[in-house]
This record gives sequence, structure tokens and C-alpha cells, in this order.
Amino acid sequence: MPSQADTCKPEPASPAERRHQRVRNSIIAAAEKMFAREGELAVSMRRLAEETDYSPAALYKYFGSKAEVFNAVRESFFERLITRIDHATENQHDACAMCRSTARAYIETALENPGTYLMSYSSWMDHRFADENSFGNLAAAKLESLIAHGIESGTFRQQDAALASKSVWAAVHGLTSLLLQVAELKTGIDGTQEYSNEDIIEFHINFMINGLRSDNMA
Repeated sequence: MPSQADTCKPEPASPAERRHQRVRNSIIAAAEKMFAREGELAVSMRRLAEETDYSPAALYKYFGSKAEVFNAVRESFFERLITRIDHATENQHDACAMCRSTARAYIETALENPGTYLMSYSSWMDHRFADENSFGNLAAAKLESLIAHGIESGTFRQQDAALASKSVWAAVHGLTSLLLQVAELKTGIDGTQEYSNEDIIEFHINFMINGLRSDNMA
């Protein structure tokens, strides 16, 4: 008699499904390269068709619009991020440690895939998540749950968990974007100091977590 685990295993993808996914991935990769090379305005369905050697009609079988391509790029980033967060926090229970690992996972995933990350946030309102079960929304829910855990355990002070999670996301996203786009961030105002990425990331994460901690933990 098959076990419950056996009955829950997903059916293997058919050859046609695997080919469909390969083509989708190749289109996404082409869009990322075009974005990194020429910016958002260069990414169009017509240009993508030329870049991938598909006809426009064939391309529309995989993506109905430029917005769908951008959403697919964003989903690929957040899917990798969730996997990395799960791995980094697997054996952790302390809210501060989990928050620290989550912030680092976000920053490091972005720094390793800068083109994907910047494209993920380009024209956000035009390409925002429509599906509540998207990886992007799941990542946001995971962060809010982490903040709520910290509040419930007394590690973080009483506050609106949803609002706090948005603030943490804004803080981490802001630093990440600056690290990717502003080389002068590592240099002091008078030009005499030189900070490493690690210096900046560590200070920023500590500063952010200290803002969440309860009075008796400060």
C-alpha cells in the first residue's frame, strides 16, 4: 500500500512541459541580459523575439505581455530568496538571529544576481504581483510572520507586525539598491574612509534590529 508521502508526490513533467519551461527560461534569460545591457526601455516583446530568434506569435505563447516577463523575472528572484531564507533559518528559533539571517539572505541573493534584482523592481506598479500565492507575496508573508514571532516571544517590542515588516523590507531594499548602484556609498564624506560591503551590511542590520527589539532587550 503506498504511503501518504508517495501519493503526494507531483507527477513528473511531460517532455512537452519540460520544453515549454526551457523556452520560458530562455526568454527570461534574454530579457535579463537586455535589461542589464540597455535598461528597461530596451525590453520589448519585439526585441525579445529578435533576441531569442522566435517569431512574435511564438513568443506570445509563453508570455502575453512585457509585464508578464517582468513578473517572471521577479518570481525567479523571490523563489531563490525563499529557498535561501529557509536554508539560513532552518535551525534557528531566536527572532533576532532569524531576522539577521533573512536580511543577509536578501542582500546576498541580490548582490549575486544584480541584473535580476534591479529588473525585479523596475516599474513595480506596472508589474506588481497579481497572484496572492506568488513567491513575492509568500516572501512578504514570511517576513511578517517572522516579525510577529519576535513580538509574541517578547524579543521585539509591541508594534504593528505588518507595518514593521514593510519598514524592514524598505530598509533592506534601500541598502541593497545603494550597494548595487552607488559606488561612492563605500567612501566617507571627506574621502578618507573606505568601508567594505560587510562593514555597511553589518552596521545596517544591527541598526535595523535594534529598532525592533523590546525595551528590556536594548
